[in-house]
Amino acid sequence: MEQMKENKMGTMPVNKLLITMSLPMVVSMLVQALYNVVDSIFVAKINENALTAVSLAFPIQSLMIAVAAGTCVGINAVLSRSLGEKDYEKVNKSACNGIILMAFSYVVFLLVGLFGTAAFYKSQTDDMEIVQFGIDYLTVICCCSFGIFMQFTFEKLLQATGKTFYTMITQGTGAIVNLILDPILIFGYFGMPRMGVRGAAVATVIGQVIAGILAIYFNYKKNEEVQINLKKLKMDGAVIKQIYMIGIPSMIMQAIGSVMTYGMNRILISFTSTATAVFGVYYKLQSFVFMPIFGMNNGLVPILAYNYGAGKKDRFMKAVKLGIMYAVIMMIIGLVVFNTIPAKLLSLFDASETMIEIGVPALRTISISYLFAGFSIICLTVFQALGSAIYSMFVSIARQLVVLLPAAYLLSLAGNVNYVWWAFPIAEIMSLCMTVFFLIRINRKVISHIGGDQSGSTGK
Repeated sequence: MEQMKENKMGTMPVNKLLITMSLPMVVSMLVQALYNVVDSIFVAKINENALTAVSLAFPIQSLMIAVAAGTCVGINAVLSRSLGEKDYEKVNKSACNGIILMAFSYVVFLLVGLFGTAAFYKSQTDDMEIVQFGIDYLTVICCCSFGIFMQFTFEKLLQATGKTFYTMITQGTGAIVNLILDPILIFGYFGMPRMGVRGAAVATVIGQVIAGILAIYFNYKKNEEVQINLKKLKMDGAVIKQIYMIGIPSMIMQAIGSVMTYGMNRILISFTSTATAVFGVYYKLQSFVFMPIFGMNNGLVPILAYNYGAGKKDRFMKAVKLGIMYAVIMMIIGLVVFNTIPAKLLSLFDASETMIEIGVPALRTISISYLFAGFSIICLTVFQALGSAIYSMFVSIARQLVVLLPAAYLLSLAGNVNYVWWAFPIAEIMSLCMTVFFLIRINRKVISHIGGDQSGSTGK
């Protein structure tokens, strides 16, 4: 194992490396965004209350993803850095302990699905049709969440060693299965029972389970750098601590998005349930802008962590600069689209005149924040790759809880829902200021010293 040749993350030209590692993830994330949108398009054909119920489920789904993705950020960073340091025993310990942690995470959401969904919906609305739709949908999503945890874990093991092509296959397959099953299960085609909103949830979890099984297969057949031995699957406190030191701040950073969404839903539903549906639709549509950047981040994190571990500062810095450039370009494209055809985007969801009236200014106003978001997103990724995810957590907490939610509440007091959307660009400007402050700090303390006292040489 010690004779294994150096991973491509330390040798391939950086731009080519970032593109080859990120492009499969960007494609798969776009497919994910597509099926998220199509999912809601089909649900909207039931009625607007069904769409609202699925929108109100987003905080729990977001929390689930936060736990899975946050843990995987820790696994990914520890594993990639261990690869850069040629510590192959730790590579395998990181993988095995990651699997154990994901199993525990599933148990938590199984309990939420069995005992918490009704209370969650009743805390947001007293419309019993929305509540019942929501219980039907969210119970299935939570109780069968083993699929998404399995998928996240084994896909991240592939990403951490640079094998992102296989994750494109797993995510793409899961998304396509979901797309095919959605109308069949929701509306009862081909002799299947008409399941309504519950059918959308069943289609989602079936897609996740299939993607997870494929990811396990590719790890065992194609990922020779990670050796998973089920007989040696035991907890290692030191490795778990390292995973969670990086993963928990990332987890909290994403989980507070759930708190923000829950709070925004409470604010918006005080105007009308249509405003809540608009917010849910916006989150589906904005995934076409953010998902590609998150896909690129999935390719960027192991590149940064590997070259940090190997002491290759030039390669590290070039990857950061390229990441920022690509993210800003994607954000500008999103800004243009949201400002030129907002009504057409909303009409995809059978939007009523009221929904169009509320939604058009919402999309245009919120997308102003995209001018600042691209730079910040990549910088937060850099913090995570360097093991300083605590900075990312501080920025995210300040943005969503300290600024966005209070600003949205105060603006709502004016009695016009259109004012509420301005909380997003306000919060993003504050986030940019904090990000620049932490970037200067981490550059002085960490980045400027990469390779200074390490054995790795600098790359070109």
